[in-house]
Amino acid sequence: MKLRQKRKLVTYLNILDQPVRFNPFVFSRTFLLWAFLGLVGGMTAGIYWIVLQFLTHELAFFTGWQVIPLMGISGLLAGLTIHFIGDPGEIHLIVNNIRFNKGKLNPKNNPSMILSSLLCVASGGSLGPEAPLVQVTGSTGTWIGKLFRLKGEELRSLSIAGMASGFTALFGAPLGGSLFALEILHHKHAVEYYKAIIPAFVSSCFSYLVFALIIHLGLGPIWDLSSYEYSGVFDFGYAVLFAMIGAFFGWVFIFVTKFFKTLFERRPLPIYIKTLIGGIMLGIIAYYLPITRYFGHHEISRLLTSDYSLSVLFLVLAFKIIAISVTVTSGWRGGFIIPLFFVGATLGLIAHQLFPEIKLNLAIVSCMAAINACVTRTPMSTTILLATLTGFGHFIPILFASLTGYFLAPRIPFIGSQMERE
Repeated sequence: MKLRQKRKLVTYLNILDQPVRFNPFVFSRTFLLWAFLGLVGGMTAGIYWIVLQFLTHELAFFTGWQVIPLMGISGLLAGLTIHFIGDPGEIHLIVNNIRFNKGKLNPKNNPSMILSSLLCVASGGSLGPEAPLVQVTGSTGTWIGKLFRLKGEELRSLSIAGMASGFTALFGAPLGGSLFALEILHHKHAVEYYKAIIPAFVSSCFSYLVFALIIHLGLGPIWDLSSYEYSGVFDFGYAVLFAMIGAFFGWVFIFVTKFFKTLFERRPLPIYIKTLIGGIMLGIIAYYLPITRYFGHHEISRLLTSDYSLSVLFLVLAFKIIAISVTVTSGWRGGFIIPLFFVGATLGLIAHQLFPEIKLNLAIVSCMAAINACVTRTPMSTTILLATLTGFGHFIPILFASLTGYFLAPRIPFIGSQMERE
């Protein structure tokens, strides 16, 4: 019976491999493949988000001193999951596999990534769900590509399209998500994998559609900075100035992360011990500064609508950078894009309190753009993402800030696999 089923599957695949005859359009069977991948990616992201929101709501019951043992235990459980089920790797590994492993992302460690990242993000770690989603949906693209016997650039393109579908579902920006999946791979040549652009666009659109249907996602900005009004070319100069501040703190984040990486690697400890130590450190920070807990999706809105003093904002800035660095280096799983946006928003608020005459929204969005572009080397997608997420009506100041952060970034990228292979 199994042999007969296998023969039928081979027959169906052979039929699908045949070109569509008498088709006068660009449309082809590959479009259906990209669309199907987007539907799968959107469904995966929707289910992941629902589970994440449920766990976050349940674990939010623990407050005050209780967050210290909670995050310590969550870190321990996440570490044990990685230790026994398998290490899913981090964004460095994803980029490395796309660039140097023929675009193949291994799906075998997806259960470990899903379980560990849910624990890490829901309990309050300073990393977001974008990296786990990119890993899971990207490897799904690889699996589907192998099922349809794709090779070379076609397989790589489908993996990138899968990454784009996962990223887009979370951020609700099909164009920004697609470009991010391309830009994150190489810090010099954003369109090195230009063949993947259209697959990424198609997959992202279908992914966003399904994700929006599942969680009833609206089309409005997540963080409302739409009240900005353009007042002349000097706004571009201010955007560059704020971006220089953001880029400086991008450097600070990179050096703090390297410092904690050195500490955690000083002795060869099991992964679950590292995640336990990291969880306790994060719990202590969250106990004294509760707004630094979680990855920043809701916390940025709270930050923008609250009236924090200048001294509190400086504390939040310093300890949020430390919290992100500890989360990254202690083995917790997640992505650092939204947490970096949180740091940028805090910087913008500090700049406004120091110089009240400056435009608050311009300062915030410029700092957010610069610090992310400095760390991730993604100026184009950062610009589009922030314009979508904030409702900031003027595209050009964000672009100026993103490019400033990009060109003031360290020569050696934070994501080491973005470098040219010697």
